[in-house]
Amino acid sequence: MGKKKVKKIQHYSSSQKILLVGEGNFSFSSCLAKAFGSATNMVATCLHSEDALRRKHQSSRPHMAELKRRGCLVLYEINVCDMNQNPSLVSKKFDVIIFNFPHAGHFGLNETDHLLIEMHRNLLQAFFNSARYMLTRGGEVHVAHRDDWPYNKWKIEELAERADLYFKEKVDFNAIDYPGYNNKRGGAVRCDGKFPLKSCFTFKFCLKENTSQMPDNLLGKKI
Repeated sequence: MGKKKVKKIQHYSSSQKILLVGEGNFSFSSCLAKAFGSATNMVATCLHSEDALRRKHQSSRPHMAELKRRGCLVLYEINVCDMNQNPSLVSKKFDVIIFNFPHAGHFGLNETDHLLIEMHRNLLQAFFNSARYMLTRGGEVHVAHRDDWPYNKWKIEELAERADLYFKEKVDFNAIDYPGYNNKRGGAVRCDGKFPLKSCFTFKFCLKENTSQMPDNLLGKKI
């Protein structure tokens, strides 16, 4: 029996072990699963409980059903800030970790407010710090992000550098390249609505060579 044919969509393929975090209505994960024909190579996660997700994003139901039907591991209540320590993920390594349009929430603040920008930066810094320990050798972290003002004030390349992840490239992100994908707003304000996808890119990061992939709290301990 021959090998299964590798199927691709944009930067992603069925031969990769893929972790998706911070999913909204799981439409991006569902798009990849359909493109691959199977999702046994994928783990898709969100911050909310399953009940909360269904309330916030009613459109998630068919996408979640599609993922489970195709063999994707779907996990709820996964915090990107410490996901490498989550019992369901602690032993797993991934070729690609995807975080599309990260957002810390609104809290009554405007996107131009310095305090909210710092909250977004803190979220991404914690994500990078955690994601770096979950990569296979040669693995990549992908962050889809708007690169116009005020979102470029987040300076995500600087944040990745602090986590010993080097900037590889950024490529245009076009939603039409991912059939069925519907972006969703962050936070609790009109959370099932969309936001404008202007000046969007996928930022790709890799671990610097000779960088330890063992968390600091395990260094020096016998495993």
